[in-house]
Parts: sequence; structure tokens; C-alpha cells
Amino acid sequence: MTDLLDPLPLAHGPALKNRLALAPLTNLQSHADGTLSDDEFNWLTLRAQGGFALTMTCAAHVQRLGQGFPGQLGVFGDEHLPGLTRLAARIRELGSVAVAQLHHAGMRSPRELIGEAPLCPSDNEEFGARALSLAEVEALRDDFIAAAVRAERAGFQGVELHGAHGYVLAQFLSPEVNKRTDRYGGSLENRARIVHEIIDGVRARTGADFSLGLRLSPERFGLKLAEIVEVARGVLADGKIDYLDLSLWDYAKEPMEAEFQGRTLMSYFAELPRGAVRLGCAGKVMTPADARACLERGMDYVLLGRAAILHHDWPRKLAADPDFTPIPIPVSAEHLRAEGLGPAFVKYMQTWKGFVAEPETALA
Repeated sequence: MTDLLDPLPLAHGPALKNRLALAPLTNLQSHADGTLSDDEFNWLTLRAQGGFALTMTCAAHVQRLGQGFPGQLGVFGDEHLPGLTRLAARIRELGSVAVAQLHHAGMRSPRELIGEAPLCPSDNEEFGARALSLAEVEALRDDFIAAAVRAERAGFQGVELHGAHGYVLAQFLSPEVNKRTDRYGGSLENRARIVHEIIDGVRARTGADFSLGLRLSPERFGLKLAEIVEVARGVLADGKIDYLDLSLWDYAKEPMEAEFQGRTLMSYFAELPRGAVRLGCAGKVMTPADARACLERGMDYVLLGRAAILHHDWPRKLAADPDFTPIPIPVSAEHLRAEGLGPAFVKYMQTWKGFVAEPETALA
């Protein structure tokens, strides 16, 4: 049986020293122009120091108009290179694989943040979004590719394409959102075209030792499980990516769609032929037992989100005690600060119900 601390080779780039990756986590800590802040630098590098084999940035937007939230890291301009270079170098120094996640929020870009109507594969009344022209779709594709090249210049050892959570690539995949009638709409093949073109472009313009991953959501956001399984089947068969990252919300859950219930959501992907592509998942992986269950059910690695917020050194704690018990939630804001979260990140976590304890009211 594979152990969580066993190394994991990738087809491109350095091997992972263990099966534990930092999930890409919204943290609101960088500067308004997308340049790296010390708080985001500290948050990420502390996880690399804590033993994670792969340390991934949160969504870094590839176009200014693709910003999805305040304090988001940017990768759309050379003005971002100094911070990105500093970050990648430190992650590598600490023995972790440095990966930038590439993102565009599409219709989920707040108008008040970007200053104009958000962009979407099709006009979307709910979000007040306008449809991308064909030229703009091609520019979006090219900007994802250019961002990967920029990340490589900065010293990152790979990138992950954010195709999940209802952001722009997931919007293209969704038959509910994507109503285009050109080559990027209609059939699943057409709706997935931009994803494949970005993968091909990144492969063509980056080095042989540069890894490439893809994150997918199997459901919600107008996505259909059967279609996302087919997208996964295709990218696994192509072998052009190094890893597929499944955002499941709960690794043990059953699908939402009634016709697929009776088995876990994960199982639909674990059974697919994957060749040399590695398959991982995120979703309520909190304890060592949770992480081991993911490997036992067919995953090659796991991504820790909330568990990594609670313990920057989760992998080191595992190495010291295979059955260690993570601290229960809610935790104090002081605990989060001690774990390397800056003020903006702590404030954001206070909006997560039940995660941060309310401060005790002083007695009169």
C-alpha cells in the first residue's frame, strides 16, 4: 500500500517528495495591483517549510479583467515578476515544488473590482456579464499561455490551470452557461476546446522539465458529472498534463445527480485509465486517516486546504506521528496568526462558519 510519505514522480519536472500538496486557497492578502505581499509570501513559504511536497499559489489572474476577489495575486504583467520570483525561489529553497495556479474569474469578476462588466463565454443576465468575442476568447487562451511562460521565467516549476469552481474555464465547460455557437460552444468537444488549446500552448512554450496540472470540479456551477468525467478521460488519455486535481468539496461524498448516486463521486474518476498522469483530490481531507483513505480509493496524492490552514507543518506532524490529531475547530484568531495567516486572511476565515472562535466578551 502506498504511504503518504512516499515520493511521487511526475512526467515533467521534479518528483514530489511525498503525497501531500497545499491546495490553492483564496487568502485576499496580496496588493491591489496583484503584486505579492509579505503576508502572502509568508503564508505560502511557511507551508513549504512545513513539509508539503507541492506548494501552490491561490488563483493568480491572467488578465486584469479576470480578477475574482480583492487582494488576489496577479500573473498578467511583468510588474508581477519580482514578487513571483522571490516566492518561487524561497519555495524551492525549502524543498517544495513551486506551482502557480492560473485563473480568470470570468462572469464571477465583481464589477466593482474590475470597473466594467465581467466577461463570460455568453451574455449572462444573473452576473451582468457580456459575451467574449471570438478574438477575445483567443486572447484569453493566449493570456493563460503567456502567464505560464511568465511563471516559468519567475522560477516556478509548474502551473495548474484553474478549470473549477465556476470560473471562466468551467464556464466554457458548462452547457448552462456557455451558449456560444462558434467553435467554442455547443458540443462538449467545442466547450472543452479552450482547455485543450491552453494545455497544448503551455506545453509548446515551456520547457520539458515544467509540470502542468488541471483542476476540475465534477458538479455544481452548471456542470454535468458525465461530461466532466469525459473531459477527465480525455486529458488523462492525452498524457499532456502531469496531474489532475479534483475539487470534490468532500472526498467521501456521493454525486449530487440522482442517477449517479450509490457510490462516491471520487470513484468515477479513480477508475479512469490515467497512464503517467497523477490523480489527486481535495475536499474535507483533515486527518491522516482521511488522507490515507483517498490513496486507498485510488488517488495518487491529496491536496490539503483547511487542514493546512490549521497546521502549516501538517506533513511534518504526520511524519512524527502517523495518527496525529489535528486541532479541532473553531480555533482562535491567535492560532491562525501563529500559523502564518496575515490580518486579511484571518478576517476572511472569520466569514467561514464555525472555523474561527468568537472572541470572548470581557466580563463587566
